[in-house]
Amino acid sequence: MTLDEFQASLSDANPPNLSPPLIALWHDARGEWDKAHNVAQDIDDENGSWVHAYLHRKEGDLGNAGYWYRQARRPTAANALSDEWKEIVATLLRENTKGRA
Repeated sequence: MTLDEFQASLSDANPPNLSPPLIALWHDARGEWDKAHNVAQDIDDENGSWVHAYLHRKEGDLGNAGYWYRQARRPTAANALSDEWKEIVATLLRENTKGRA
């Protein structure tokens, strides 16, 4: 799936069959922050932590976001939230494709 296809799926009733971090970002893009956070907090890996960090940054809880960026082993983001969302989605889609090859 490409970033454009992922974004097009946002008008669907249900998220595409992808990894939980991508499902969390799908919900976030639809304005469903609580659903996104519920998915993200149950992911126990660095990608889940990265999504969790982004969500808390979006929420404005920078202290909590910083914790999750450290768990993700990523620098604290300073770019626009929309740019970070696209970066995370694109990275995770690439990883998802590699996992299926």
